[in-house]
Amino acid sequence: SFPGIKVLYTRDDDSFPKLKERTEFANKNNADLFISIHCNANESKKPKGVSTWVMGPHKNQANLKVAQKENAAILLEDNYQQNYEDFDPNSPETYLALSLRQNVHLNESLMLAKYVQDEFRTRVGRVDRGVKQSGFYVISFTTMPSVLIETGFLTNPTEEDFLNSKKGK
Repeated sequence: SFPGIKVLYTRDDDSFPKLKERTEFANKNNADLFISIHCNANESKKPKGVSTWVMGPHKNQANLKVAQKENAAILLEDNYQQNYEDFDPNSPETYLALSLRQNVHLNESLMLAKYVQDEFRTRVGRVDRGVKQSGFYVISFTTMPSVLIETGFLTNPTEEDFLNSKKGK
C-alpha cells in the first residue's frame, strides 16, 4: 500500500468489461494514470519475458498482429458495431486512423513504460522484451498517461509457474 495513491479497478472478479468501458471508467474518474495488465500467449511455448506498450503506430507487421489480436476482444462483445462505430480490429485502416490520434501524454507514458521494464528486469529478474508502441484500444482512448503491460507468457510453462507464484504475483 502506498500513501496518497488510490487504486481504482475496472473489475475485481472474473468478468470481462468492454474495452470501451475500461477507458470510459478511467476518463470519468479523472485518473492520473491508466495501467492495463495482461498475460501474453503464443503458439510456441518458447517465448518468455515482459513487455510494456504505449499508444502509437505499430512499427512492424508483428506489432500490428499483436494489436489486432488484443483488440479482437471487441468482436466478442454484444453490439460491438454500435459501441465502436468505425473501429474494426481487423482493418489496417483502423490502425492508420489510430496512429493519427494525438496523445499529449506520450512522453509520460514512455517514461512510465521504461520504469516498469526496468523494475521487471532488475527487481524481479524477468526477461525484458522492451517498450513498444502499437494501437491498443484501451491505451489509445484514455486522457492520461497509459500503458499496457504483458507480464509474461501463459503458454510457456516456466512463465506460467512464475506468474502463479507469490513472487510472480
